Amino acid sequence: MGKLSFPKDFLWGAATAAYQIEGAWNEDGKGESIWDRFAHTPGAIFQNQNGDIACDHYHRYEEDIEMMSEIGLKAYRFSVSWPRIFPEGRGKINPKGLSFYERLIEKLLEKNIKPVITLYHWDLPQELEDKGGWLNRDTAKYFAEYANLLFYKFGDIVPIWITLNEPGVCAFLGYGWGWHAPGKKDMKGAFIASHNLLLAHGLAVQAYREGGYKGNIGITVNVATVYPASNSEEDIRAAERQDAYGNRWFLDPIFKKEYPKVIWEILEKNHWNFNYPTSDWNVISIPIDFLGINYYTRTIVAYDEQDPYLKIKRIPSLNEHTEMNWEVYPDGLYDILIKIYKEYQIPIYITENGAAYNDTVEDGRVRDEKRIEYLREHIKRVYFAIRDGVDLKGYFVWSLMDNFEWGHGFSKRFGIIYVDYETQKRILKDSAYFYKKVIEENRVIED
Repeated sequence: MGKLSFPKDFLWGAATAAYQIEGAWNEDGKGESIWDRFAHTPGAIFQNQNGDIACDHYHRYEEDIEMMSEIGLKAYRFSVSWPRIFPEGRGKINPKGLSFYERLIEKLLEKNIKPVITLYHWDLPQELEDKGGWLNRDTAKYFAEYANLLFYKFGDIVPIWITLNEPGVCAFLGYGWGWHAPGKKDMKGAFIASHNLLLAHGLAVQAYREGGYKGNIGITVNVATVYPASNSEEDIRAAERQDAYGNRWFLDPIFKKEYPKVIWEILEKNHWNFNYPTSDWNVISIPIDFLGINYYTRTIVAYDEQDPYLKIKRIPSLNEHTEMNWEVYPDGLYDILIKIYKEYQIPIYITENGAAYNDTVEDGRVRDEKRIEYLREHIKRVYFAIRDGVDLKGYFVWSLMDNFEWGHGFSKRFGIIYVDYETQKRILKDSAYFYKKVIEENRVIED
């Protein structure tokens, strides 16, 4: 039975997002967000659920931090609600919103838990969406103003900053396919939104650098390792296209000052290409200190002549799947870490990794063995990646607690803390005790 020990300063954490846990959607001067609007749209969310109350973290953050401390977390990654700070997206500041995050950060520091702030986890102020949202280039400028205020307020006490969480999901699910807020269906718009998101990221990094803050700043992207269904040339090319679209569309601009050529050609063919000043590249590519990656599963693709755009089809796997119907494939985490580090040579944090299962409480306990197995196997791959040369700084479980899972409402449980939404009672799942042991010992037992 091998004991796989991690570097001394490896950062063990858990992650959440504002809209998914905070609740208090219209309290203390907070403005409306696109998720408030979208979740209140009949038919948009599973069983018409919404995040109005969610986990009521806005009122229960002290209790939640006590539980983080009990688990032994070294870091907590959370997002700030932009409309809680700027109810209209810009201009007038809401002091009560700032005060909430100030209290939250102070309590974390008191418990020796590093605050890791994500500036944007999809809850755009609705007032800015009414002016075009991420289709409007000015939104990037307003984002930089918002970021600048938070840097000024918390830049000396928060050591790690993430500009955007999963801009690809925001752009394509929000503006391309309409499954997420703001519910638009316009593929050209999705690509324009992705560019404006990248610009917003660059402007925020620029503001952080100009402020001379001593911490680290980066971005978080969601990645899925892509494998061809066979060794045929057509399937291999299909996998390369999917990787360029699904992974490299946001990475190449930051690290190489360009969009993947194979995808840009598809844009031109479909009249989805758009104009932007070439000077944007100098902003988008301002060096970052680390890359955050969110990994859940892999993608297997084959060539498909019927697909009008990428000419690919996804091939289902027979392996075990989670409640999200995502294949459990830990080797994909190792493979993508090796690939990304080799390609971009940047320190990496795993900012999200976890699984949704159908958890139940029996005798006051949640026995989530499948999640424990999922976490153990993925943490082992993290160890192997470090062993094989990847500069990997930390690992954050998704999620700290069960929460509002976007379009799925409260039907999917990702937490290592169980939340009874009727009573707001929290229970540490068995996976939380497993993770506590990993953190305490700074290692994972192989079997």
